[in-house]
Amino acid sequence: MALFRRPDHDTPDDEDDSIDPELRLRTVRTAHETLDESNRLEERAQRRKTMMRKKSRHFFRRGSDKKRSDKAESTTESPADVSHVSGLRRNIYVNTPLSPDELDLKGEPAVRYVRNKVRTSKYTIVTFVPRNLYEQFRRVANLYFLALVIVQIFPIFGAPSPQTSALPLLFILAVTAIKDGIEDYRRSLLDEEVNNSAATKLGQWKNVNQPHDPRNWFERMLGVNEPGQISKGVRRLREREAAEGKQQVILTKTGDDVSRFSIQVGPVHHEQEYSSSQLQANASGETDHSYPPEAKHTSWREVPAALNQPDYEPTSAQARVASGAVDISKRVTGTPRWERTLWKKLEVGDIVLLRDNDQIPADIAVLATSDADNMCYVETKNLDGETNLKPRKAIRATSSLMSEEDVERMSFVLDSEPPHQNLYLYHGVLRYNDPTTGEHKQESVTINELLLRGCTVRNTPWIIGLVVFTGADSKIMLNGGDTPSKRSKIEKETNFNVIVNFVFLIAMCLISAIGSGLWDGEGATSMKKYEQGVDATDSPAVNAIVTFTSCLIAFQNIVPISLYISIEIVKTIQAFFISQDVDMYYRELDAACVPKTWNISDDLGQIEYIFSDKTGTLTQNVMEFQKCSINGVAYGEGVTEAQRGAAKRAGTQDLLDPEEQDRQLKVMKQEMLQKMSSSFKNRYLQTDKVTLISPKLADDLTDHSSKQHQHIVDFFRALALCHSVLSDRPDPNKSPYLLDYKAESPDEAALVAAARDAGFPFVGKMKDSIDIEVMGQPERHQLLQLIEFNSTRKRMSAIMRNPQGQIIMYCKGADSVIYSLLKEGHDPVLKEKTAKDMEAFANGGLRTLCIAYRVLEEGEYVKWQRVYDAATSAIEDRDEEIDKANALIEHSLTILGATALEDKLQEGVPEAIETLHNAGIKLWILTGDKVQTAIEIGFSCNLLKSDMDVMIIQADTAEATRGHLEAGVNKIASVLGPPSLDPKKRGFIPGAQAAFAVVIDGDTLRHALSPQLKALFLNLATQCETVVCCRVSPAQKALVVKMVKEGRDALTLSIGDGANDVAMIQEANVGCGLLGKEGSQAAMSADYAFGQFRYLTKLLIVHGRWSYQRIADMHSNFFYKNVIWTFAMFWFLIYNSFDATYLYQYTFVLLYNLIFTSLPVIILGAFDQDVNAKAAMAFPQLYIRGIRGLEYTRAKFWFYMLDGLYQSLVVFFIPYFAWTLGPAAASSGRAIDSLSDFGTTVAVAAIWAANTYVGINTHYWTVITWIIIVGSSLVMFLWIAIYSAFESFDFYQEVVILCGTTDFWLSVIVAVAIALAPRFFIKFLSSAYFPQDRDIVREMWVKGDLKDRLGIQHRRDIRNAGKSDLEQAPMFHKPHFRSESEISSFHPDLDFHNSPLSRSPLSSNGATPPMSIPPSPARQLEEDMLAANARVAMNPSAMSYYSASNIPVSSPIPPSPTSGGPPMSSIATAPVTAYPQQANNTLQASTLRNRMPNSPEAFEMHVRQPSDDAPPMGYHNEHSGADASYAMAYDGYMPEPPSGHQPEGSWRGSTYSTASGPTVL
Repeated sequence: MALFRRPDHDTPDDEDDSIDPELRLRTVRTAHETLDESNRLEERAQRRKTMMRKKSRHFFRRGSDKKRSDKAESTTESPADVSHVSGLRRNIYVNTPLSPDELDLKGEPAVRYVRNKVRTSKYTIVTFVPRNLYEQFRRVANLYFLALVIVQIFPIFGAPSPQTSALPLLFILAVTAIKDGIEDYRRSLLDEEVNNSAATKLGQWKNVNQPHDPRNWFERMLGVNEPGQISKGVRRLREREAAEGKQQVILTKTGDDVSRFSIQVGPVHHEQEYSSSQLQANASGETDHSYPPEAKHTSWREVPAALNQPDYEPTSAQARVASGAVDISKRVTGTPRWERTLWKKLEVGDIVLLRDNDQIPADIAVLATSDADNMCYVETKNLDGETNLKPRKAIRATSSLMSEEDVERMSFVLDSEPPHQNLYLYHGVLRYNDPTTGEHKQESVTINELLLRGCTVRNTPWIIGLVVFTGADSKIMLNGGDTPSKRSKIEKETNFNVIVNFVFLIAMCLISAIGSGLWDGEGATSMKKYEQGVDATDSPAVNAIVTFTSCLIAFQNIVPISLYISIEIVKTIQAFFISQDVDMYYRELDAACVPKTWNISDDLGQIEYIFSDKTGTLTQNVMEFQKCSINGVAYGEGVTEAQRGAAKRAGTQDLLDPEEQDRQLKVMKQEMLQKMSSSFKNRYLQTDKVTLISPKLADDLTDHSSKQHQHIVDFFRALALCHSVLSDRPDPNKSPYLLDYKAESPDEAALVAAARDAGFPFVGKMKDSIDIEVMGQPERHQLLQLIEFNSTRKRMSAIMRNPQGQIIMYCKGADSVIYSLLKEGHDPVLKEKTAKDMEAFANGGLRTLCIAYRVLEEGEYVKWQRVYDAATSAIEDRDEEIDKANALIEHSLTILGATALEDKLQEGVPEAIETLHNAGIKLWILTGDKVQTAIEIGFSCNLLKSDMDVMIIQADTAEATRGHLEAGVNKIASVLGPPSLDPKKRGFIPGAQAAFAVVIDGDTLRHALSPQLKALFLNLATQCETVVCCRVSPAQKALVVKMVKEGRDALTLSIGDGANDVAMIQEANVGCGLLGKEGSQAAMSADYAFGQFRYLTKLLIVHGRWSYQRIADMHSNFFYKNVIWTFAMFWFLIYNSFDATYLYQYTFVLLYNLIFTSLPVIILGAFDQDVNAKAAMAFPQLYIRGIRGLEYTRAKFWFYMLDGLYQSLVVFFIPYFAWTLGPAAASSGRAIDSLSDFGTTVAVAAIWAANTYVGINTHYWTVITWIIIVGSSLVMFLWIAIYSAFESFDFYQEVVILCGTTDFWLSVIVAVAIALAPRFFIKFLSSAYFPQDRDIVREMWVKGDLKDRLGIQHRRDIRNAGKSDLEQAPMFHKPHFRSESEISSFHPDLDFHNSPLSRSPLSSNGATPPMSIPPSPARQLEEDMLAANARVAMNPSAMSYYSASNIPVSSPIPPSPTSGGPPMSSIATAPVTAYPQQANNTLQASTLRNRMPNSPEAFEMHVRQPSDDAPPMGYHNEHSGADASYAMAYDGYMPEPPSGHQPEGSWRGSTYSTASGPTVL
């Protein structure tokens, strides 16, 4: 069916064949098909743009004054030529006076720029109290409590203790404020660390853009921070660096024959000034850096002053001429000096000096660099998570700067655009007067000349720059925004519940007021005679109003003030548990999960959409050369994550056991390296980084007689030559042959590294030559021309002259592009074989490139070079002319082969995504990468699957976008029918129906997010399991999150690791940031920060689900217990003239929510578990109840309210009838007829029932639960005994009077039993005959074999093992159980190589049969000795993050009692068999349990696919261990296989059960 039908003449693009005649969007499935479709659409879009440009030339012509020349030193491009950015442009003046219209009346700059000091915290000292109070009083209940406190001040309303009534509210406000303050204080510490980082700027130089006195009026009044005064922080910085080691150095330009010197002038002051003659770029190769940056700068040394005369002009080694904006003939003072300062002291217009490995303190325009070509390189990991280097260049007009004197000689004005969020766009114009001709010139400044705050300088000794944007105006901060105040969904819903209770309260007070007024109006009553003076006035109407207000005070507990403080306590405990979970501890960074926003933990259990960045979040941003095809022969034995995922879905995962694969690959790698090393010497080989493993490649390469040998040599020679990689030796003295490659793209670095390890290292690059080695023999090739790669060309070409004098052009690029450039008559067999190999590589989740070459004739090259030079100098249509020139030579290629790179995923990403999908959570990727890269990652991490219909949406116009979106909706509707917006059908069930995915690029997304198309795009995207948005900006990421959050009222989670992810992290309901070695701006702004993406599964499936379940139950029980208490007092007013008399003794009113009933619900909210953590991970489908919001519904709220209402009737009227039907008497004969006697009886029954009710609703009873629930009721009786021992007019000897009567005990027991009976029977019936999935799992856990299937030891086995006597110890009956100290000193001379430990055979249904025949003693000894020796010989560095025995003290678990190995207690007390597997993973009750067919979760888990995973149940195999443990002591250990060891054998197949680690809740 088609939901949209549009007339033919409205079709936006007649050539668009993506939409079929039925107006349905074309879909593809496999990775190769998806990439081909993406390339086809991109090429078609590029052709359309080219045609549009050609057509537009007939209508729009640029004048000659608008022509630009790339070789010219200036450009006439004006700011009006670029897209408009809202805001006022800023002019930054350097050595030029400000224009009169930019000065105020005092002659100071009229524009004030923000400081470079940043603040990500929400509060300041001034704003903390008012803003925090505002946020707290957004809660309706707090406003209500404040009003009650004010009312109780007036004595007319009869409040027993007005002073103490304000204490609960003040306590809640104070505790919440302290919690918020601690959270914000942690953020402020990070801010302070950033702001106090060290920087170098030019001192004793006038920055005309800043006022003489920049202080505000308050600082001037206090007389602080006077201009020119050195602050304490700067002084401490300089003193600290002065005390460190010093090094005298010189600023030079690489490749120049001239070194510029600048000598310090005048006396040296104690503030420590610096001269460029004392600086040497830090070329130590230091690579560690962090955000905030650490103080790792090379120290500075003072030298005596050389000269002391005015206008000193230092001599240069060689005379220079005026260049650009630098006037060499200008005389200078020589006073400016480089000086150390703090980041927060930098201002717009300052000149700064950056060195290698420095972090960039502000957005800075590059004026000059140390490179002769004026290039510099930065790493943008803090912005986008990428570690590859980004090239930047200096502004040509200022590129000759080399000293402080040169800064004095230059003068210009930078006309800059306003600050904005776009990280990839900047436009400014540098205006100056030519010093030789006086002609006014200008030069365009783009993002390529701008360094962004937070990036890191790499491979560049020094950079001189101009501060353009500071602090909050910098792009990294604009993408962050203000830290939002987030509230959980349940907290928002609580306002509705509070309003309902408030309505009940008003109704009760109105009834009481009306009843009191009517009763007071009666003239002939006994009250007139016996209760004189009790009325406030003589007017019944006024007395009714007083009664109304008094009832507000008396019934105030129906709106639970203690609910909020209890929730704060519970969420603090939950945050502590999350931070202490060892499964989310990342050992490499020594970092646990850090909850930064504690009040949204329950939202973690209701997440429906996850928005994830790609680079650095799903991937490691590390490329590995896995496979290649050379002359039609495929090489490479590695198995990718996508192949493993496909095999798993196909049910053949046992054939791809990762452990066995790793073991086999190690053997093959050793064999390959041995063959290659015996044939030639590769000095630059890095064995640990070899990723292309293929013994066949080694055989063919070393066989010089084979034809394939020369093809392999040509292939790897092409990889070593065709690139733009930089070669670096980090430590040339100690490791002269250690090469480190730096590249703009990690793909290029991986290709060159693979060539290096294969015996073809790229050694270095000179100005016009490239040095390589070919199988140990050095070669020098002359680089004639490098035609760089771009997204339009999709190829790179390098024209080289080889040592034999031949001119060869090497070309690498996308297969579709290279194949279109092959020579006529190319070998069809080679083309077909290479194409098939590349298709197989692509379907395996690998990135493919095709490598080709062409031999050029000398005359052809010379002719082409002239054409190319003319094209690069073209004034009009320069890019098109260059493309035409390239087409003249990039043709007639011959295939050398193809490469296949794997973008390495973070550990456990595919499994984590599979688990999240099984939980019903949809995952969207929002990345700035190109479409093809995102598609490849989507397939490699199993987010995109071959059985999924993938729709690629690429359009140029809004109308074309509408057509694609409508066609996509039609396509889905034709298969699935119309969409459903029923909240009870939220979440999806993998495999239940046809799956769709959408891939959309940034330009199309811009149209799709427009108000006209947003609803249509939302409709399409939310019906898909996966959405991949490519080439999106940070702002677009936030808009996508906002669209889904508001359009579907869904709870969203965003996760990323860079500054470009901050916007979407703050926009989502829950934001998660990944910690990194280099720090993470995302983690600083996130609600939860942890080390790896895979930890997200534990955070959501276990902690999130628990938190949601606990908070939901806690809320309901809180409202219930206040209803039963308050309504019992209301029923009493019926028999008391509605005069607001307290039924209970006032201490009961004060202590009810404080002591008697508060702890049970807090324990319920903090410790309850409906299912065990391992069971929750084994059955992630249980999470779908949170997505659908089934645990906290208004129906549940009304049910608990009505239950409380019913129980209030029971606990009041049963004692009432016991008192009225027959007078009760104590053992002393005293009648029990006072108000205290009756009220205490009702209070005891209500408190006992409330606590027991919480116990009935508790799923997980621990010792703490027993103590708190039973103890709270006992504390109530203890209080009665203590308080009644003191003389009082209404409660003296109450415990003696009541506890000595049978009527009291019978009344209480009968009332509690009748009150709780309906709840008990309903709970029994629902779990027995209408069970939810979690009830089935609980039954399987408690009474079934789920623990056995998950490999968890039963408690009874542990208890029985503990009761065994000495003679029953394993050392007597099972000699193979030895302590590790014995094993470590015993080395048997047994040969295990020919008897590997194999796994138990699997039965036909996938289950492991029980071990009926015990192994022989010799066999058992053999197995255990091998396992024990493996444990002792393990390398600690190989431990996985699950290991609980070797985590540092700072980790969430206590330190191990042993060092270097697991504790002896990790060996189980009894052997267990290999893990059995279930044939079907579907949870179904027995046939006697007839489930309601229309219940919200009736179809939640009936379509689950059988799990063929090795234990446990489709989750991590290593998660087997003791009942209360989540960590295996030996996870990650894999000893090297002995010679002859069969790959199918493993020590894991033995009967050992090893586990250690504390219980994690």
